[in-house]
Amino acid sequence: MMEKTKIILDCDPGHDDAVAILMAGGHPAIDLQAITVVSGNQTLEKTAVNAMNVCQYLGLDIPVYAGCSEPMVRKKIIAGDIHGETGLDGPEFDPLTRTLEKEHAVTFLTRKLMESDGDITIVITGPMTNVGMAMRMEPRIIPKIKQIVFMGGAYTNGNITPAAEFNIAADAEAAYVVFNSGVPITMCGLDITRKVLCYPEIVERMERVGNKASRLFGDLMRFFCKTQKEVFGWEGGPLHDPTTIAYLIDPSVLTLKYVHGSVEIRSEESYGRTNCDIFDYMKKEPNMNVAVDIDVEKFWNLVETCIKCYQN
Repeated sequence: MMEKTKIILDCDPGHDDAVAILMAGGHPAIDLQAITVVSGNQTLEKTAVNAMNVCQYLGLDIPVYAGCSEPMVRKKIIAGDIHGETGLDGPEFDPLTRTLEKEHAVTFLTRKLMESDGDITIVITGPMTNVGMAMRMEPRIIPKIKQIVFMGGAYTNGNITPAAEFNIAADAEAAYVVFNSGVPITMCGLDITRKVLCYPEIVERMERVGNKASRLFGDLMRFFCKTQKEVFGWEGGPLHDPTTIAYLIDPSVLTLKYVHGSVEIRSEESYGRTNCDIFDYMKKEPNMNVAVDIDVEKFWNLVETCIKCYQN
């Protein structure tokens, strides 16, 4: 009997977050305990609705908790140019019948982790505000976190400035807290997510599965790829966030390097930069695994496997 990986998915849906929910909610190797939502790709009100819409559409009975609507320090930014007015433009969802949990996501995270046996992995696919705030509110949760796997950062070029990737730049202070927490961390940055471009033939391949999950994937990706082409000139949108779930299902999908990583929070030009010492220039103690390569074929096979986990 395969032991399931218990996770809490902290996200800001977002097209790629929605696919991460699809994968985590469907695959038998993952026990998705809860979804916590933060402001990021769109405002908190919209990202919370998006998380519930995806769960309702896929028939996932997963509690959804709304968290922080503002970053710790900086002014809020969103990515409406990429994800549209709702944050999840493209699919058409039925009216929502399910509701958010009443507890705040930060309170939930602290309670859930304090009650746990130290066996919960936190997956972060948006700004790190919820997790950073939880660590500040109740530091005793820190040794209770088995590991953190996150999509964010880059050891090469950013996507919102030359230095910074969106999720980290949206709340670099929160990322600073997480990076310095001592929790085992795995970073899935732009360096690998830019290799998993969702070309039209990938969308068609997934749609051929012919179930509700494949239809959702197609509706999501056709919009996402259109905006990626308009903004970046790319034929296929990079499927950033699902790399975290693919890694937890099959760690061999990523090539990792154990390095020292830090977050720049004091620079004007490089705010939000993830400084990953790939070549060990600084001779500092390593504190995180950084993904430096991805098996693209294996990744898409895992996405397809997760889609096939759903009934029609």
